[in-house]
Amino acid sequence: MCQDDEHICILIIHNEVDLFKVKLVKLAGVLAMKLNITIEYLLMKGGLSQQAGSVEQISLHCAEGSLDWLYPKGALRLTLSPRLPSTVVGPGGSRHSGSGRITACVKPAENFHGAQLYLERDGILELLVGDRPDSQWPPRVRCFSWQPRERVALFLQATPHQDISRRIAAFRYELRGDWNARLSLDSDPISNEGACRPCNDTEILMAVCTSDFVVRGNIRSVVDNEDLQASVIKVSTTRVFRQKYALFSGAGRLTKSGEIRTLLECGVRNGAGSFLFTGRVHFGEAWLGCAPRYKDFQRAYGLAKEARQIPCELASD
Repeated sequence: MCQDDEHICILIIHNEVDLFKVKLVKLAGVLAMKLNITIEYLLMKGGLSQQAGSVEQISLHCAEGSLDWLYPKGALRLTLSPRLPSTVVGPGGSRHSGSGRITACVKPAENFHGAQLYLERDGILELLVGDRPDSQWPPRVRCFSWQPRERVALFLQATPHQDISRRIAAFRYELRGDWNARLSLDSDPISNEGACRPCNDTEILMAVCTSDFVVRGNIRSVVDNEDLQASVIKVSTTRVFRQKYALFSGAGRLTKSGEIRTLLECGVRNGAGSFLFTGRVHFGEAWLGCAPRYKDFQRAYGLAKEARQIPCELASD
C-alpha cells in the first residue's frame, strides 16, 4: 500500500500463478475505485521455478506505503523515487528546496520471513532487515537519508529454503523530504540530533502549519517504555485543530484522548496546564514535534500576527 496525495495504492508481489487470487484482486480493485484506492497486483513470471538469480526492477513513487512479497524467489530492486513537494520544511522550520536531503524509514512486519532487506547506496549493500523466522523480538524501524544526487534503492534478496511453506516478506515504508530529528526511533544520529531541544517561536509557528496533527490539551500521564526507548504521553484534548488520521478520538463532544510518542532520552514528565501538541504521524503513530504551553503559543502567534509574519492562520482562542 502506498499513499500519493489522496490516493492509496496496494502493491502485492506474488511468485505463483494463481488465477483465482488474480480475480479476487481485480474484483477488489473495482470496489476500491469508489474509495479512491488503487490496487496493483504484480504477478512475476516463473512461479516457484523462477531462477534464483533473477532480479525484478520496481519503482516506488509514493511517499508512504507497504509492500507484500509472497513466496519470495530471486530478488527485487526497489528504486526510491518519491513525489515530494519542490519546497519542504526542514529542521528548525527552515525551508529547503528540492535539492535537500530525503529521509526514509522501513518497518518490517512481525512475520517478515523468506528474504533479507538491504539498502543499496552507490552500489554498496547494507543490511537493514534480516530473515525473521520465529523472531521473539519486535520488528525494528530502520531509517536512512540521502541526497538526490546519490543512487539509492532497496534490495530484497530471497533466502534459500528447502521447503515451499508459506512465506511473506512484508514491510511498510515512509519517504519524506521534511523529516527532522523529532520523528523516528533508530540508532542513526539523524533520529535523535536535537530531538529534545525546546522549539523557538519560529519553529512553533512553522510546526502549526506543517504538522500532521495540531491539538490543544493536557497531559494525563507519561509511560516510559524501556524496550522501545520511547515515552508515551497520554493526552486529553480540548480542541483538535488538525489531524491527518483519527489519532485523537472519544465519545465526548468536547474532550478527546490519544497518545503521543517521543524519545525516552528526552525525559518527558507529567505537567499541569494546557499545551499545544504538534508532530508527525510515523507508521500510524503520533510522534511529538513542538509542544509549547498554550499561553506561550498564543503570545508568539499574537506577536507574529501583529508583525504580519505568521506563516498560516490558526483559529486560536
